[in-house]
Amino acid sequence: MIVALAGGVGGAKLASGLAEVLPPEELAVVVNTGDDFSHLGLRISPDLDTMMYTLAGLASRELGWGIEGESWNFMRALERLGGETWFRLGDQDLATNVERTRRLAAGETLSAITADLSRRLGVRHLIIPMTDHPVRTIVVTDEGALGFQEYFVRRRCRPRLLAIEYAGAAEASPPGELTKILESRQFEALIICPSNPYLSIAPILAVPGLRSRLQALKAPKIAVTPIVAGRAVKGPAAKIMRELGRESSALEVARHYGGFVDGFVLDAQDRQLKAPIEALGQKVLAVNTVMESSADRAALARATLQFAAETALLRSSGR
Repeated sequence: MIVALAGGVGGAKLASGLAEVLPPEELAVVVNTGDDFSHLGLRISPDLDTMMYTLAGLASRELGWGIEGESWNFMRALERLGGETWFRLGDQDLATNVERTRRLAAGETLSAITADLSRRLGVRHLIIPMTDHPVRTIVVTDEGALGFQEYFVRRRCRPRLLAIEYAGAAEASPPGELTKILESRQFEALIICPSNPYLSIAPILAVPGLRSRLQALKAPKIAVTPIVAGRAVKGPAAKIMRELGRESSALEVARHYGGFVDGFVLDAQDRQLKAPIEALGQKVLAVNTVMESSADRAALARATLQFAAETALLRSSGR
């Protein structure tokens, strides 16, 4: 079993590459739910939906999120009525969120709902929310504390970020399905997708006990950079790093993961950072990490899995 930690479009892209080269029983994708929020009376789970739509082959090719060929009748009608339209929900996407909200109100868990919705959309691989408990990423800015979607979508990341908090994380716990996988002797590798380290991966690792349980595993842990040539491939990671007083570079991402990971996948454009990252104690693979096509996704997935296997062999030999 390969477990991938993911959030956002970059995470979904690599997860789709992994799903292309691994059979369903060999891949589980653990998805950030710190971005979840309540809007228009609905429970919205943007990262879960992006992952489901991507693995189902339904995601918008232009946007990376939402559904290809989406219609927007609901949003147009809502705008005529004076409702809030800053967070866009397409008509098909709306159905997903209505059904999720209904089933949560009926007492079902988020992980059970996600598994069933994924199956109905034709997703064969396992998608697991990081927790069934509400966790909310709060961005502390020079204009006050903002919920993640307020900061990211409504304010377009304009306020200066000062700190990030994960409200509710202390009370959270991993879903049962994830716990079973972590206890399985078949656990072969952990892949940290090229997702935002602070907004997508950190909330997952903030779930009590999850980071320590993953760290204790003998299987190799490999992180794939979301920063290429000093810039985020997508999203505000570079801006956040600068505002937290850190350099925007793949080297800084490697420092952020520190001793948690055994290996780091670096983009070939940043090959000069290989030695500094190796000095941190991480094995390094330099390949193309920019995924512009499905072939790119599969190629990066294969390279990352091979790197994980090689890292496991080196660890077993004591090197």
